Amino acid sequence: MEVIQSSANVRVAFSELIDLANERVGGQVLHANDDFFAEKENLIKAAAPVFIADKYTDLGKWMDGWESRRKRSVGYDHCIIKLGLPGEIHGLNIDTAFFTGNYPEYASVEGCELSEEASAEDLQRASWQVLLPKSALSGGSQNFFPVIYRGRCTHLRLNIFPDGGVARLRVHGEVRPAKSKLQGLVDVAAASTGGIVVTANDMYFGQKDNLIYPGRAVHMGEGWETRRKRGPGHDWIIVKLAGLAKLQKIEVDTHHFKGNFPDRCSVEGLVSIENFLPCDFRDRPGLEWQTLLGESKLQADHSHVFGKELKSIDRAYSYLRVNIYPDGGVSRLRVWGTLEKTVG
Repeated sequence: MEVIQSSANVRVAFSELIDLANERVGGQVLHANDDFFAEKENLIKAAAPVFIADKYTDLGKWMDGWESRRKRSVGYDHCIIKLGLPGEIHGLNIDTAFFTGNYPEYASVEGCELSEEASAEDLQRASWQVLLPKSALSGGSQNFFPVIYRGRCTHLRLNIFPDGGVARLRVHGEVRPAKSKLQGLVDVAAASTGGIVVTANDMYFGQKDNLIYPGRAVHMGEGWETRRKRGPGHDWIIVKLAGLAKLQKIEVDTHHFKGNFPDRCSVEGLVSIENFLPCDFRDRPGLEWQTLLGESKLQADHSHVFGKELKSIDRAYSYLRVNIYPDGGVSRLRVWGTLEKTVG
């Protein structure tokens, strides 16, 4: 059985932002008017799409995506997605990987803001805003589209014209949580509260955003992991917190990392209301980082919680730099604190 991985490496600026619809952050495909050939749930899978040359079902060729039947009447197909992380959408990637003779000719996307408990009737009555007007697609490709609309969205409607298959829908943006979720002691680094991993010096084996995803990682591939360091120095990652926050405890979880966990870690904080670019953390040596946690020993496959060890916690911080020595993998970072100034 031949398995072919999608090989597209295209990167655009907004694709560095977190995928708000991904199944790993709680995204759900609520409805599709037709998913005869391939299930609607495939649209938001975390894994890249694959093609298995000789795999068929009793309905036809197996495809790793959402695929409707050939339309023999007027109209178009659509599906509705509930974002795992409500937010402001900056760009879309409508990925038609491996759909070549059966991809939609055009697509459009609409968004709306509803409550978490929204019913089917609420979705029907919703005021849908155009995020992407009807736009041409290419087959077997990642189709990137910037989004101008800056309202908060909780649900999306993907329309394809007239029918066909889409492998993945990636919805890149900034999280805008409900204000009620930011009260009291919260994880101010979590994606769900508006935390953002701005940059990392290395993410060869595991992507930066994994560090702040909900829940514990299911396996080692769901953490942040760097390559083996063969020279001097150490690896680091920078997280923008949900706002200015006073910190109480920090958790560094090496769950699943056993022969490749970092030997030690340290944490530094930065007090600033400036929106830094990733390059700023490489090219501006004058940033005034404060030591919050000195170099501390780590263990394999273990949740390390640091409370009384923290220093300089009388100030409110907006950015953290987590240093690992010399390299390795961290599953999750949790930063518990109270927000003095929130995002949004």
